[in-house]
Order: sequence, then structure tokens, then C-alpha cells
Amino acid sequence: MKIVNKPKFRRRMLALLVVALVGLLFLNSDWIGRWMYPISYEADIRVSAKNYGLEPHLIAAIARVETNYSPSKVSKKGAVGIMQIMPDTAKWIVERGGFNGVTLDNLSARADIGIEIGSWYLQSLHKQFDNNRLAAVAAYNAGPGSVKRWLSDGTWNGKEETLDDIPYGETRHYVQRVIYYYNKYRKLYPDF
Repeated sequence: MKIVNKPKFRRRMLALLVVALVGLLFLNSDWIGRWMYPISYEADIRVSAKNYGLEPHLIAAIARVETNYSPSKVSKKGAVGIMQIMPDTAKWIVERGGFNGVTLDNLSARADIGIEIGSWYLQSLHKQFDNNRLAAVAAYNAGPGSVKRWLSDGTWNGKEETLDDIPYGETRHYVQRVIYYYNKYRKLYPDF
């Protein structure tokens, strides 16, 4: 039978408890949160948010989910830019929004252009869905036609409590992730 030295054991347990407490405090700090959830291209996001009456946290969340702030990323389906716009949609946005000189090449090469184009489109979706943020985000991923159909036939009511009713798994997961980052950014960057 081994005899345990109680004072040493207590000191070790106390030290372990202190380390755990410090670690917990460290993990809950805003500094760590901002390190784990950074926002890139803050100035560009702020400008586009102001231009289109959007919340910068939402634009940042979409850019994070779409590409993790990588302007040159191209999806398997062919979406381009930091906010992953499909080429046909990008052409439509450029025409409708009067973005002279914007091409798919500079949309994919420049974050500021990608953020501006994506924000214009997000604002357009907000208007189509009577400022329903969740429906606009779902439409950003699945297309406005699909979301209009879900809302009109009662498949989904456009509310956060019923996100599980979104019939496309990819879109359901997408909206959940965007809302997660949106809430995280609002908490960590309240003055953004």
C-alpha cells in the first residue's frame, strides 16, 4: 500500500485548480475570442455595410463562412470572390447595380470589389424578403426562387426557431453557421 503525502498532494491539486481557473478566464477573454474569430477587411466591410444599410457583422459572417476571407477562392460550383458569387449572378449585379468596370477577374482578385458586390446582392435579397435577415441569408445560398417557394408553400416560415425546416441540408447548415458567426462577431466586436 502506497502512502500519499497529503501536503504535497493538496499543493498539486491547488496548483492544478489555479491553472484550470486561469485557463478558463483566458479562454473567456475578448482577446482570445478576437484571436479565434478575427475579421479581415474591416474597413471594406464597414464601407459596404454603410453603402447598403446592412449590418457589418452579417457581411463579415457571410465572408467568413463562404471563404474564410479568401478573395481568390473559387467554389466547386464556380462561385467566385470573397463572398462567393456565381458568375451569372455577378453579371446581373454588375448590370443592375451599375458597377462599371467590374469583371469576374477583379471580383476574384480584390476583396473590396467582392465585398461591395456581395453586399449589394445581400441588400437586394433583404428587400425581396421584407428585411427578413434569415430568409435573405438562405436566399444568398439557395437562391431567391427556392426560398420564396419554401415561404409560400409553408415549408419554412423564415424564423430562426424553425431553421430545421429548411429542406436543403446545405442551406440549413449554411444559415446556422452564418448566424453563429454573426452572433459571435456582434459579441466580440460591438462597435464594428
